[in-house]
Amino acid sequence: MSSHTGLIRRNAVYLTTIFAGAFAFEMAFDTTSNKIWDTMNRGRQWKDIKHRYMNKEEEEED
Repeated sequence: MSSHTGLIRRNAVYLTTIFAGAFAFEMAFDTTSNKIWDTMNRGRQWKDIKHRYMNKEEEEED
């Protein structure tokens, strides 16, 4: 008996395997996509430049 036959013998195991695989793929794809996006747009995003504006805003309040 191969592992493939063992997985599809029960419908619940088959569906659980599919959903777990899809979830893992989604997490890996999202993480990789975000890292690529952040690398390509370094210095252009709010998280990269907000310190410039936050410091100016604090100085204006004083």
